[in-house]
Amino acid sequence: METSLVKEKVSNVLVSVLEHNNFEMHDELTAKDVDGWDSLSHMMIITKIEEHFGIKFKLRDLNKLKNMGSLINVIQSKI
Repeated sequence: METSLVKEKVSNVLVSVLEHNNFEMHDELTAKDVDGWDSLSHMMIITKIEEHFGIKFKLRDLNKLKNMGSLINVIQSKI
């Protein structure tokens, strides 16, 4: 799947969970850059991404997540 399509789908998940789109999607984006992205919403985002893409993250995958770019890379490696 193309990176731009994965980013678009992840952005849609973020908007769905956070109920706003007050962020700019880019590889360096982190939770601290987005209003309302706390530990609880983080788990909801990860769960929605797993459901949306039909994948399952392992703990080592989650430990690799440093920013949006690393999340996109992990998703692409699993689909």
